[in-house]
Amino acid sequence: MARYLARRLLQLIPVLIGITVVVFLLLHLVPGDPARTLLGVRATPARVAALDREWGLDKPLPVQYADYVGRLLQGNLGTSIFYEAPVSQLLATALPVTLGMLAMGTAFGIAIAVPLAILAATRAGRLSDQLIRIIPLVGLGMPPFWVGFILLIVFGLTLSLLPVGGYGQTFPQHLVSLVLPALTVAFVMAPILIRSMRASLVEVLRSDFITAARAKGLSRWRVLVRHGLRNTLIPAVSVLAVNLGYLLGGTVIVENVFGLPGVGHLLLSGIFDRDFDVVQSVTLVYALLVVVINLAADLAYARLDPRVALAS
Repeated sequence: MARYLARRLLQLIPVLIGITVVVFLLLHLVPGDPARTLLGVRATPARVAALDREWGLDKPLPVQYADYVGRLLQGNLGTSIFYEAPVSQLLATALPVTLGMLAMGTAFGIAIAVPLAILAATRAGRLSDQLIRIIPLVGLGMPPFWVGFILLIVFGLTLSLLPVGGYGQTFPQHLVSLVLPALTVAFVMAPILIRSMRASLVEVLRSDFITAARAKGLSRWRVLVRHGLRNTLIPAVSVLAVNLGYLLGGTVIVENVFGLPGVGHLLLSGIFDRDFDVVQSVTLVYALLVVVINLAADLAYARLDPRVALAS
């Protein structure tokens, strides 16, 4: 296990280097000047040149990149030119919002997908199965922002059950504010989970070892949970990990629909404000989260199925 984790962490180094290079070049090659964006109508050549010198933007790109990497190696993510605060401080405030929304959305998605997948698989070919199989077909065609707007209109504006935006001031208010964004994440995630789990469970329930378990006189529920569901968890974990990586990018849209002060909102504002340090740091955080999710999925494989060996 230790060798496996060490190897995966070493593999992370070239990935992060590549990300820093690509993001740095994209940000600096796109037309636009952070100084002009910040100064607005007060922008004059002298003021713009002064800010460029202060921020080091007048240096050649290789020198700017070397300075950026040097700061990273010292644990310095830079300072936001728009918020005038350390980027690490901004991330410390925004990251719990995004992680909380993803965690709650994942819990909602699993709570929706697992019962429906079980019902469809145990009644394969019947009307209930056909109706449940329509959900992935419809759900996969719904973009996250559209789902978010529908939930906002129904539960926020029409029924007035949940807040339509913001994050609140207290912990209970934070949880309530995350319900609609988390449901948006769940409704985007659940259709793929339902399809994957149903297909795997139908195949497992037709296996010889399931027939043998039933012949031993085990109850239907025990056969389903202990022998059936357990053997469908590995493909389900794979689908869940891929979806979480995909939904990390979707948080940019979801957070802005509901006005959440998360990492996605921070990224979008950094792009509009040409806030280089913010965009580069948030992109690195996203990359690290994707790697952590995939690593957790690999470890879960070995935990769920002893036959899966971690390559050393």
